[in-house]
Amino acid sequence: MIAPVAVVGPTASGKSALGIALARELGGEIVNVDSMQLYRGMDIGTAKLPVSERGGIPHHLLDIWPVTHTASVAEYQARAVETVEEIAARGKVPVLVGGSMLYVQSLIDAWSFPPTDPAVRARWEARLNDVGVDALHAHLATVDPEAARVIEDKDPRRTVRALEVIELTGKPFQASQPPKDAPPRWGTRILGLRTEAEWLNPRIARRAELMFAQGLVEEVEGLVGQGLRADSTAGRAIGYAQVLAMLRGELSRDEAVEQTIAGTRRYVRRQRSWFNRDARITWLPAAEADVDGALRALDSLA
Repeated sequence: MIAPVAVVGPTASGKSALGIALARELGGEIVNVDSMQLYRGMDIGTAKLPVSERGGIPHHLLDIWPVTHTASVAEYQARAVETVEEIAARGKVPVLVGGSMLYVQSLIDAWSFPPTDPAVRARWEARLNDVGVDALHAHLATVDPEAARVIEDKDPRRTVRALEVIELTGKPFQASQPPKDAPPRWGTRILGLRTEAEWLNPRIARRAELMFAQGLVEEVEGLVGQGLRADSTAGRAIGYAQVLAMLRGELSRDEAVEQTIAGTRRYVRRQRSWFNRDARITWLPAAEADVDGALRALDSLA
């Protein structure tokens, strides 16, 4: 099988542009590995490239779920594996692009998901209802600090899932995941865009401000009519959560922008921590990354 290429790294580091450039040079097609770009209509706040900016390169696994759908890494994995293998079977190079940590790992590793038990899950959901997501996430941090660093502190579903797995397996949630030193599935060559805060933070701020200027509030208003809710997976996405709070009168527009910037920076810190532990990644400086340097890096991995 033709070996895929993956482009990973923090939000706003330039993954989409490099992915398209590589796909053009390699004769490839893009496979999305951004969990929020899976949702239809979530375009501005996820920095989803419009068709006109995709350079004629086919993109897969964008806009596959309505905003009412509860995200599932296992469901994504099944569809993504099938998509990657179908692209390769046609003689094209699958170019995997995104920074959603668990989604990346589910795709490039042979990850068999841990068991589930409705009774155990229901007990943790009841605890969630009693103490709230902040307290439950704080509890997760005491029993599995690594899982707490990866899982968003306002994400009740994944917090409950991690605690369920820990109880069922008697091991940390991270122990249920494949080791990051195992050979990647399909011989995938992984490139990462390394960023420095001094370079990335202004980009994050400009990006957030531009999203609001381009109509993020209006986009969210339209999605509310399609069922977007604050307690859904889609409704907790950075930017969307802040706009929903603004529409409820809990934040001003300026506060929503500032909280979107702060939330993105927190997420970037988790991404850096996660990807930096993966020794299989060949890093390129994001501020200087270009397709020629990326192709040289890939040649060194062949």
